[in-house]
Amino acid sequence: MSGDGFHVHGPHDHAVEHAAHGGDSFSNNIAVMTAILATVGALFGYLGGATQNEAAMFKNNAAIDKTEAANAWNYYQAKSNKQNLAELAMVLPGVDPTKYKADMARYETEKGTIKKKAEKFEAASDEWNHRSDAAMHAHHQWALATTAEQIAISLAAITLLTRKKWMMAGAYGVAAVGLVLGAFAWLHIDPLGALLGAASVAH
Repeated sequence: MSGDGFHVHGPHDHAVEHAAHGGDSFSNNIAVMTAILATVGALFGYLGGATQNEAAMFKNNAAIDKTEAANAWNYYQAKSNKQNLAELAMVLPGVDPTKYKADMARYETEKGTIKKKAEKFEAASDEWNHRSDAAMHAHHQWALATTAEQIAISLAAITLLTRKKWMMAGAYGVAAVGLVLGAFAWLHIDPLGALLGAASVAH
């Protein structure tokens, strides 16, 4: 604790502090690696949060368009009911069928316009849902990439304490996996989906 308040340190903070006092190349390498991984992890975390917010916004837009589509279909049904009543009235005795025939034609035209509007809103809702699913998938990829970088930072901290070079190699390996996952998220690539698709083609 300092005069300014409490300071909470993560494993990478401790690693950098130890490395700064170590004065040897091994410790310096760990310090540089940890600082880079912390920066990359923070960037991945930000992008993951941004895609999650996008997914929520897209899902909200999908719900709005779905409601508009439902309202349009209800209006369409109301016009259909009026058209049916006009058709029924045409066969009643003592009425002018010409008048109701014109009403039927008008309702049919109005129904066509309403149907197109409803279908437009439904298509827009489906598109928003698709974009939401894609954004959420990207969020999960960013989350995995961030987790990998955090694990690599923890391994780097342990490496500094144990001074085991093979563990440092493990930290580099996990960090590389995180970078690959981040690249997949950035490029909107689904490696699992691609593998499953290739397997289905092969069979």
